[in-house]
Amino acid sequence: MKRIELIKTMLITCIIGVILLIVGLTARNFDYAKKVYQVYLNGTKLGIIESKDELYALINEEQKEIKEEYQVKNVYPPNGFVIKEYNTYDKNITTAQSIYESIKDKNDFTIEGYTIKIKFNDEEKEDLTLYVLEEEVFKNALINMITAFVNKEDFYNYINDTQIPIEEIGQIIKDMYFKETITIKPTHISVKEKIYTDEIELTQYLLFGNVDKKEKYTVKKGDTIESIATANSLNTQEFLIANPQFKGENSILTIGDKVDVTLVNPVLTLVLNVHSVSDEEQVYEKEEKYDPSKPYSFEEVTQNGITGIERITKDVEIVNGEQSQGVGKITSVTIRDVQNEVITKGGSRPLGSYVDTGGSWAWPTNRPYTISSGFEFRDGSFHNALDISGTGIGSPIYASRDGVVVETEKGCENIGYYRNQCGGTYGNHVIIEHNNGYYTMYAHMLQNVEVNEGDSVKRGQIIGYMGSSGSSTGAHLHFGVSIGYPNKGGSWQNPWSLFR
Repeated sequence: MKRIELIKTMLITCIIGVILLIVGLTARNFDYAKKVYQVYLNGTKLGIIESKDELYALINEEQKEIKEEYQVKNVYPPNGFVIKEYNTYDKNITTAQSIYESIKDKNDFTIEGYTIKIKFNDEEKEDLTLYVLEEEVFKNALINMITAFVNKEDFYNYINDTQIPIEEIGQIIKDMYFKETITIKPTHISVKEKIYTDEIELTQYLLFGNVDKKEKYTVKKGDTIESIATANSLNTQEFLIANPQFKGENSILTIGDKVDVTLVNPVLTLVLNVHSVSDEEQVYEKEEKYDPSKPYSFEEVTQNGITGIERITKDVEIVNGEQSQGVGKITSVTIRDVQNEVITKGGSRPLGSYVDTGGSWAWPTNRPYTISSGFEFRDGSFHNALDISGTGIGSPIYASRDGVVVETEKGCENIGYYRNQCGGTYGNHVIIEHNNGYYTMYAHMLQNVEVNEGDSVKRGQIIGYMGSSGSSTGAHLHFGVSIGYPNKGGSWQNPWSLFR
């Protein structure tokens, strides 16, 4: 019995010893386990530190140049820098200085700012990321870009809903937006990135893209905004966008001033939908009449031509300051009727031997119409025709003068878009040779062209119908005039010269 009691006492003693050992070990754990921080950079372990605050303070203290350059209070570790907290017995602790030395040569520290993501709807363009120090820098740069294309007063009236209704003539902005999807969010930005701190610099980028060197021109005696723009492959609107200090194309230039003649190439696509009412000129045509009672040498203008004026109401789309080629069907009220010019010549109209002097031309579309693009530079290249629109898709196109059809294209779908190469970018088109050395081109028509190569046509004859084939952004007629065969040695002429 005594033996059993002894065994029990020994077992109890052992159990108590084990318990005390466990308690002791546990106590040891709590005595010696430390809270530490494992540091990673892009998934790679850099070491263990005792104080993350010490590391942050060290970075902020040492990187004075970054703080001075960007005028910020704090500099932070690189992106991809991660710190995880845990407890450990590991006595192999790294100093904050050692971690700092591991990352300082990478020069990849970060500062607080904003990341702007620009997603393009054009498959040919890669999405873009911009960085700004302050959100206001980007917002102000956007406003500066917008007001390069839109009158500042009109812009603020639109966003404040204070546009004045049209009474007689004028315009109102119905909608304004960027085609791209733009997002902005706060983030830490690596100082290796281009960080915009100045709204003017960012505005210039948004308007001109990556331009290593801006093109400058020194104003000389006799220069005008139009002459400088034309000499540098710009139109006057593009010149004014590049030089916002001038309020209009008739602004006075100062000899010796340097003006910007860099081609505008906006990063973003600003779209305006505008409702306008304007008084637009309608050209007069020139007619020839013969008076048998007059000698053959007689030639006189017996009725002066007077241009008409139509008050035209239209909705147009304007993209980065440039009106879309097509404006859809317009409505109008006649303010002044057109009166054609009549030239009376002596004798009867000769047959066979008569050579036309080129004084009689017919307008190639219905009336009223609007001109959506002139004979001028556009996007760095010369637009060598008039774009006539407003009469509606499917409206007739007329031969401007007697002649022979020398070229036709009828195989292009009526799905126009910028840079569409069908028909050599002209889409469905007709070229007519006239008997005075002139050729006329009628482009972007529908497929149901009414004439064939070799056909003789009369002035005013229907040759096709208005469409939007080839490189076209809307229903219109591209009306070109050339002395000599177009694009084959001929010289493009301003079509207005036939009617003015």
